[in-house]
Formats: sequence, structure tokens, C-alpha cells
Amino acid sequence: MENLILLLETASPNALLQFAPLLIVVVIFYLLIFMPMKKRQKKVEAMISALKNGDKVITGSGIYGVIAGVKDKTFILKIADQVKIEVAKNAITGLQGPDETTGN
Repeated sequence: MENLILLLETASPNALLQFAPLLIVVVIFYLLIFMPMKKRQKKVEAMISALKNGDKVITGSGIYGVIAGVKDKTFILKIADQVKIEVAKNAITGLQGPDETTGN
């Protein structure tokens, strides 16, 4: 009976060593995927909160426009003469660069 107990104790490795590869994969995944994603999200949120009337922006669907109004959860975009649309704030993906043309 003592031999059986001794055999069982030596056959089971440390539980931490069993989960070490999984923990390493989780840490690498967090460092390569989630941290950069959080950084980018914070930059986008800061950019959106700093937008004001007259800023040239691009929406996620590729619409270029100039902010003509700011509301609590939306922006009014002027996309052409006499054409304004209302878009959600999170639809704005970036500022329009100086080399990008609006097609007007």
C-alpha cells in the first residue's frame, strides 16, 4: 500500500508546471493583442472628444465631411453644399489628412 501511495505522489507533477504553457500563451496574447488595442481605443476616444466645428473627418464607412454641429452622442457632418447628415460619434474613425481630397 505504501508503494502505491509513493508511486502516485511521484507520478503527478506540480500543478503550476501543468498550467505554465497556458499561462505563457495567455500573457503573450494579452501583450500582443489586447494592450495595443486598448492604446488605440484610448487615442480614438481622445480624438473624438477633442473634435469641434470645422474639423474635417472620415467616418468608418468612408464618408468625408466637415463637422457642422456637435450633440451629446452624434455629430452633424456637412458632406456637400446644402447636404448634412447626422452620424454617431463612434462612427468617426479619424481626421482627414491634408493630402486627402473630398471630391468636391
